[in-house]
This record gives sequence, C-alpha cells and structure tokens, in this order.
Amino acid sequence: MEADTITLTQEIALGLWAQAEMFLRSLLRPWNAYQVAIVLGLFALAHLLEHLLGPPCREWMRTREGWPKWRMRLLVMLHRRLRLICFVLLIWPVIWLMRDLTWPSRSYLLAIIGELAFAWLIIAILTRLIGNSLLRSLVRYAGWTWVTLSILNLTQQAQSLLDSAAIEVGETRFSLWLLLQAVIVIGGLVVLARFTARVTSARVRSNEDLSPSMQVLVVKFSQVLLYGAAFFIGLRTVGVDLTGLAVLSGAIGVGLGFGLQKVVSNLVSGIIILLDKSIKPGDVISLGETFGWINSLGARYVSITTRDGREYLIPNEDLITGQVVNWSHSNDFVRLDIYFGTAYGDDPHLVRKVAIDATSGVPRVLSSKPPVCHIVGFGDSSVDYILRFWIKDPTQGLTNIRGNVYLALWDAFQEHGISIPFPQREVRMLGDAARTEPPIG
Repeated sequence: MEADTITLTQEIALGLWAQAEMFLRSLLRPWNAYQVAIVLGLFALAHLLEHLLGPPCREWMRTREGWPKWRMRLLVMLHRRLRLICFVLLIWPVIWLMRDLTWPSRSYLLAIIGELAFAWLIIAILTRLIGNSLLRSLVRYAGWTWVTLSILNLTQQAQSLLDSAAIEVGETRFSLWLLLQAVIVIGGLVVLARFTARVTSARVRSNEDLSPSMQVLVVKFSQVLLYGAAFFIGLRTVGVDLTGLAVLSGAIGVGLGFGLQKVVSNLVSGIIILLDKSIKPGDVISLGETFGWINSLGARYVSITTRDGREYLIPNEDLITGQVVNWSHSNDFVRLDIYFGTAYGDDPHLVRKVAIDATSGVPRVLSSKPPVCHIVGFGDSSVDYILRFWIKDPTQGLTNIRGNVYLALWDAFQEHGISIPFPQREVRMLGDAARTEPPIG
C-alpha cells in the first residue's frame, strides 16, 4: 500500500513538472513573449503610480479624524494594496482592447494574469474581516493558492497529490488534502461563529432587563456553544469520524481532571458566581487587603482595579471560599465611621453639632442620610466620639473622603475653639525620704 502511494505521488509530481516545463517553453513564443513584456510594463507603471498617489492619499487619510474605525481600517488596507489595485485597473482595459483587436490567443496569458491579480485583490480585502492574524494569514494564503490552481486548471492534480500523502490510523485515513479542507472549513466556521458571538454579545449587553452577571453568563455560554459547534461541524463536514474522537477526548478528560483540579475549580466557581449574582461588574469589593471595583468576570478569574491603577486577577475559587466584602451588593450606599476626641473642657453638645454641620458640608456626603455623632467613652485625656456618615459612590475612593471629613472637622474645631487633646503625663520629683535600714547582724 505504501509503495503504491509513493508511485502515485511520483506520477502526479512528474505530470505537474511536465506541464510547468511546457508552460515555460511557451513563453519563448513571440505572442507570449510580448504579453510578458506588457505585464512587466504595466507592473512598472503600477509601481510608479503607487509612489505618486501614495503620499497624497496618506495625507488625506490623516484628515479623516471623525470617521468610524471600520472605514479607516478599510482605507488603510486599500492604501497598502494600492500597487495591486493600480495593476488590476491597468491590465483589464488592455485585455479588453486586445481581445477586440487581435486573436484570443494573443491575450490568453494576459487574461490569466489579470484573473490572478483580481482574485488575489478580492481575497486580500475579504480576509481583513478576520480578526485573528494567524487565521487571517492561513485563510489568505490558502485562498491565493487555491485560486491560482483553479485558474491554471491544476486543481485535480494538486488534490490528487495532497490526497496521496496520507497516513492511516485504524480505519481512519488522514491526508494533507483532508487537513487542508479541515483548516479552511473550520477557519470559515470560526470566523462566522466569532461574528455571530459579537452580534449576540452586543444584543445581550443592550438588554437592560438582564442583570450584568446574567449578561456575562449568557455571553460566555453562547461563545462556548458557537465555537464548539463550529469545530465539530467542521470536522463532520470534511468527513472525520467523531466516534474515536469522543473516546479519545473522554480519556484525555479523565487525565486532565486530576491534573487541572484548580483550573476546573475556578471554572465551576465562575459559573456559580454568575448564577448566584453575588458579585457583578461594577461592584466595589474588598478581599483581604485588596479594595477596588470589578472590571470583568472571566472564566478563570475576576479582574479588579484598585484606586492606584493596579489590576488584580483574583481566582474565582478565592471569591467562593474566602470572605468578600461587597460594598455595593444590594445598593451603593456605604457608611463610614470616624473616631476622634476633644478636651474635657469642651461642651459635648457643641462638639456634636459642629462635627455634624462640618461633615454635612463635605462633597459626596449624603444629605438624605444625615451624619450622626455620639459619645463612645471617656478616655484618659479626651472625650471620645464616633462620627458616622454615608456615601453613594465607593468607586471614587474611601480614603480621600475620610481625609476630607477630617480636614473639615479640623477647620470647624479651630473656628469654634474646640481643642483636640494629646496625651499628657504629670511627673512629680520626690525627695529622698526612704529610711536607711540598719545592717543585719
């Protein structure tokens, strides 16, 4: 079987080489030689036009500041393909003119090159819709290769050559032709799935009836469903038997279950977080010494941004098993407490009134929930108070609002003559009053 495959591959390769040799010899004929000269001249002219039109087009594009991103990306892509565009625009009028003035065979080579240039240009434009750079390159080069073989009528020979290079695993036969089909079909389905996922995500996020956590859950579930369907449909389309793949995936799943326990735990914890809605994007939480608001909920971790600009990636398992303070779980109201003390000579009724009035005038302090001030004890050097006030925007920070309230208290106490005492100690120097004991014995 292997010897027959090698013989078939050699026959196909020799046939392709014979056709290539015949084509190269045909270029020596006069009517083909001048067509090659015309192509080279048109390419040089297209190169010159690119240098003449490129800089003005680039300067004009820089003035289009208010245009949408997709339109600017299209302009950039067309600018990069300006030479090929000029070549296509130049060669096809020449082909049409020669077909009217000469025999069809006199423009046969020009028509082939024109078709190739036009097909390559269309493929280059369409593949820009693919976001992934690696997948875009694979689809682009595969498309260029397939179009070239189709125009040169070499698809059957190329297919036979790729199909002859194969290996057999059990009852399944894997060939280069099958691999190429799988890459093209799955790549196209992945692009379609990605576009559908983006549209679905935009629709879901614009639905105000769904909570933020439920929106994230629906988007993640739809992405997994679409990409999984694209992969399995692509394999079935190219004729891969998924029965053996199911058995193999089951065995791999058992091994991964033991080796990736933490990863699986984080995935399950992420689903639980989305379902019970304990935290959602925009919530302000505290976990240990980390305080910030949630940017996004991922499959493995939660992104939290602090006031100093740091972004922490907290594993989902830590949010399930640890103690989390959600400052905005049911509402955005947050109560803050401040402790201070005044001298015993100050009237406590006046101190409470001044502290409440000063705190009420601080921005961000809610007037709908007015501040309160109470005595909490009599200290060694001061009368101790607690001041409580409410805010509704914890994402703007807690330390800064506490600092503003302390500053307002300082100014108000200075204005009303209220003193903030510091610890005082009285030291008395005693004389030598100790009696000298007589020696023993």
